[in-house]
Amino acid sequence: MKASWKYLVVPLAVGALIFAGCGSDDSSDDSGSSDTTTTQSQPADNSAMGGQVLKLAADPSGALAYDTTELSAKSGKVTLDFTNDSPVGHDVVIEDSNGKEVGSTDVITGQSTTAEFTVKPGTYTFYCSLPGHEEAGMKGTLTVK
Repeated sequence: MKASWKYLVVPLAVGALIFAGCGSDDSSDDSGSSDTTTTQSQPADNSAMGGQVLKLAADPSGALAYDTTELSAKSGKVTLDFTNDSPVGHDVVIEDSNGKEVGSTDVITGQSTTAEFTVKPGTYTFYCSLPGHEEAGMKGTLTVK
């Protein structure tokens, strides 16, 4: 019986090491910022995917806030990478100036998700759609040029 455990534990340990090594080091991009309420996220040129990537995160302490209140992008296809490491569920909804939804993420807790949408030049609003979150200040502006 002991021999069968060895054959199970070794592959599981190797698999865990491989899985841990596949993580993203995106957090290194955010480590230098101490102002988490007014930092403008710059769009990354993502030509391989045919668009841009914007990064947005919820406050990891559970406060009803995003890590920025301003995003900017060029017109066209946009991918929003949203991270919520807090214990409180959040999402992101993007609306145009007429209040029409152009994109949204799922409500998540302790993980990341993405949303793809297309935007034209103008001003958009992004916010958390959970009751009371937008009213508490969990919102911002996306400016598209």
